[in-house]
Amino acid sequence: MKILYGVPGEGMGHATRAKVILTHLAKTHEIRIVSSDRAYRFLQKAFPDQTYEIKGFHFSYKDGVVSRSKTSADIIKHAPENLITNFKKYKDLQDDFKPNIVISDFESFTYIYAKYHKIPVISIDNMQIIDRGKIDVKIPKSEKLNYKIAKAVVKAKLPQCNQYLISSFFKTKIKKKNSCLVPPIIRKEILDAKQEIKNHILIYQSSCSEKRMIPLLNEFPKEDFLLYGFNKEEVHGNVSMKKFSETEFIENFRTAKAVFCNGGYSFISEALFLNKPICTVPIKNQFEQYLNGAYIEKLGYGKMLIDFETEGIQNFLNKLSEFQKKIREYQQKDNLLLFTMLDSILRDITEIK
Repeated sequence: MKILYGVPGEGMGHATRAKVILTHLAKTHEIRIVSSDRAYRFLQKAFPDQTYEIKGFHFSYKDGVVSRSKTSADIIKHAPENLITNFKKYKDLQDDFKPNIVISDFESFTYIYAKYHKIPVISIDNMQIIDRGKIDVKIPKSEKLNYKIAKAVVKAKLPQCNQYLISSFFKTKIKKKNSCLVPPIIRKEILDAKQEIKNHILIYQSSCSEKRMIPLLNEFPKEDFLLYGFNKEEVHGNVSMKKFSETEFIENFRTAKAVFCNGGYSFISEALFLNKPICTVPIKNQFEQYLNGAYIEKLGYGKMLIDFETEGIQNFLNKLSEFQKKIREYQQKDNLLLFTMLDSILRDITEIK
């Protein structure tokens, strides 16, 4: 079977998850991939002859917060150029590959391609939980608008797919047909990492400024913090800033006694797999990140903060042993359930055609 797989360029979580699935699919199917920016470069290294670069959508930020107005303005500004580039890639695909089926990880180019050519499309992502799942955490007034915007975007993004596989670390009721939950998609490097607890706390984020973050962490001199996100190798008291090295990062990740992060789904999923208590500060105006943080708190796996601040960090540290005990209940072995379900869906679609 010829499969066209679409991956958005916004953030690296989609790309790392897609690589896991694409590696599985490539064993028995012909694949082609479309993506943009960092995600394209990442996937092009893994699948050099099978990856096409397109122009994608991106959030715009101001002071670590998603700017709705700037995001809209940038989309309008670059739309003509992006359409021309994507039309050329569209033609290349039609001339060279002619896929039988499309899989989209919340990516529009491949979805539109599938609908235009009337071929089946499968959605695999975590975002669809916002529209197709029951949200049973309290949504505060400050997040109501973000929720309405996110729900409207998700609902409109990939309507009427043949099947929705919704990746989620929490269980909830699915409200719509042709939809089911699957566990988080975990990359091999994390699957192979042995869980261990040493004395450091790993921090993975860059939305809070370095000048503010380090003095704040220095207020907890008994703790040893390893700070990733600023790509520096410096030591400031009890804070060690780290340049990114995947091998070293995973070693520090698997041995951390806890992690601090934004609300990104992929990192949170990997932290849960490694049974690490989570202190999360979701990026403002990104409801999906708020939702992840709210469920982390509801399930007792950690704490969600509105911002990095002394009292919130202290409250998290005070309950660390409680979070460590609770998070040991979270269990996921591998990606087998997702692979089995996806293979079954592809077989069914082939038989119908």
